[in-house]
Amino acid sequence: MKERKLVRVREVMKTRYDMVNGMATVAEALQQMRHVDTKSLIVDKRSEDDEYGMVMLSDISREVLAQDRSPERVNIYEIMSKPVISVNPEMDIRYCARLFERFGISRAPVVENRKIIGIVSHTDMVLRGLIHQP
Repeated sequence: MKERKLVRVREVMKTRYDMVNGMATVAEALQQMRHVDTKSLIVDKRSEDDEYGMVMLSDISREVLAQDRSPERVNIYEIMSKPVISVNPEMDIRYCARLFERFGISRAPVVENRKIIGIVSHTDMVLRGLIHQP
């Protein structure tokens, strides 16, 4: 039987992500987005003792667009999830996939030394972790 190579989250995560201030409006946050493939925004900590938050584009669709709310009048902190489940960059992607399944999430920030170094999703784990294995 062929031995499966251990693939760590660090090897498949995206290092480019968009971070916003929780006080920003949805309109401001969307204008600040720099990465075309972004499906989520990391909400920065207010202080060292705070935790990171996250808002997905699906949250904006459900809470702003579908509710016919003005993106100029809704702040990110009103619709974000906080605290978010984060993963260690050294975690095996199989365990990361199980964590995502258990908690019903599709992406999570990758945190090392209490700082975000990337973001990982199911897509990253499957396309970069399984398909590109030797």
